[in-house]
Amino acid sequence: MLHATSAQHLHPQDPAPDAKSYVHPDELRTAFALAMSQMYRNEVPLYGDLVRIVQGVNQNVLLSRNSSADTSKGTTDSPERLSLERHGAIRLGLPSELRTVQRIFAVLGMYPVGYYDLSVAGLPMHATCFRPMTSASLASNPFRIFTTLLRPELVKSEDGARDLALQLLSRRTLFSPELLDMLDTAEQQQHNLYADQAETFIREALRTFSWASGVAASTADEYARLRAEHPVLADIACFRTAHINHLTPRTLDIDAVQRAMVSEGMAVKERIEGPPRRRFPILLRQTSFLALDEPVHFLAKNVASAEVNESSSTSEHVDSRQQGLVEGTHCARFGEIEERGAAVTPAGRHLYDELLAQAMASINACSDGLTYDDILTETFRDSYPDNLSELCRQRLIFCRYRCTGNMLTTMHPDIAALLSRGGTPSEIRNAIDEDEEVVMNWADCLVDEGVLVAEPITYEDFLPFSAAGIFQSNLQKAGSSSLAGVSTGEKKVSPHSGGAMNSSLGCRGGDQGSLEEALGCSITDPDVLYSQLQKESLSECLLELQLTRAA
Repeated sequence: MLHATSAQHLHPQDPAPDAKSYVHPDELRTAFALAMSQMYRNEVPLYGDLVRIVQGVNQNVLLSRNSSADTSKGTTDSPERLSLERHGAIRLGLPSELRTVQRIFAVLGMYPVGYYDLSVAGLPMHATCFRPMTSASLASNPFRIFTTLLRPELVKSEDGARDLALQLLSRRTLFSPELLDMLDTAEQQQHNLYADQAETFIREALRTFSWASGVAASTADEYARLRAEHPVLADIACFRTAHINHLTPRTLDIDAVQRAMVSEGMAVKERIEGPPRRRFPILLRQTSFLALDEPVHFLAKNVASAEVNESSSTSEHVDSRQQGLVEGTHCARFGEIEERGAAVTPAGRHLYDELLAQAMASINACSDGLTYDDILTETFRDSYPDNLSELCRQRLIFCRYRCTGNMLTTMHPDIAALLSRGGTPSEIRNAIDEDEEVVMNWADCLVDEGVLVAEPITYEDFLPFSAAGIFQSNLQKAGSSSLAGVSTGEKKVSPHSGGAMNSSLGCRGGDQGSLEEALGCSITDPDVLYSQLQKESLSECLLELQLTRAA
């Protein structure tokens, strides 16, 4: 049974019966995220255990930090945000499916940010992340969905597996008529819904991402053929829904969660993906319990797939025409945990990529028994600063600045000249664009003087090789013996680099253009968003300091 939030819990922005009574996208996103979490908890009971462990660890960390005078390494995110925060992941097979999913998430105030070329890790897919983009929306609920799209041209099959996958995908209908009606309605209302419409929207959208009672859209033989070619092909093409394959809570101490999972007897990924454990976290660290074997009912050979799929997105029970189903299992859905640190600048990302490549080379050549974690920690220890002030001074992370209330004693001549060009927020932002380095250097001085405080901006996005590492662990659990090796380094692939990487799947460079064509919109560069947030905070500080001096 699906657990959509009822209409009475979706409060309109204004009680008047007009356009102002639409449910705010932030509130709609929260309702959807809570409903999806309940659905996934029902489908994968271990997810509930995971959430319990994470909440316990987060409580302990926050208590410890509140009792400590050192707040330099703590998160600036509220406990309310941490308790709500989740990211999920779905896998799609056709560009038309991605276009509709883009429409669904737009209603929830979630937009495509970042391009991820997973082919460099041996996976025939590329991806984007649907998420909120403004500070206010992220603070309200930073729900994200990492969304991959199959790239069939990268599957070099000789036995027709690629064609079979495309045939199966062409027969299924992911989206119910009710959901499509709600999307049309929302778009006619500038991507807004009233409370009763929102309830229908949530219920029908959840069906798209549910397990659908484990009834496949393929025969067992078809499933076996696709899994033998690549497990991800079977997971994408053989099922009637775009079932969510994991839902991820955020922890403040992923190492503590990993230990707790092991102590409770969970089958846990052997190592944590991403940067080493640090005093001051950066980017993203991820781990998971391994994918579960789940019962599946495959179609009997004499059941026409097209006949079954007439109601594939709306039926929650086995139709009478599906007599003689074949029992089997599928292994793809798992439980993931993440720890988020500071968003790094392009310079910070370049340094991270270089050090990770060095660490991977050392690991491959290691013969003295050192562990992966030992080598990774040692490589980063002396080369990547681990305190806030140095990270800021070396421009390795993005920060949000705010005034402390302490008086400004002197105004740097360049800053005074900058402010003299104009005093409105937009004029100040334009001036910062022209003299950013001057403003940043002055901000460093004001932080030292206690006039400003720098707070790290949380990394809201993903690392392609970390994501691929999680996928690979769980695909290998599914029994694949022919997966391409994961390339070394968290290489940030430019969509226009044209660089080729060899693998058994014939992978080539990324193709952001084709993903954007499928989406029907452009993908936002996350670095642009982080830079905007930093500049906005600086302009607000400059305006406040200017007004203070004028008073």
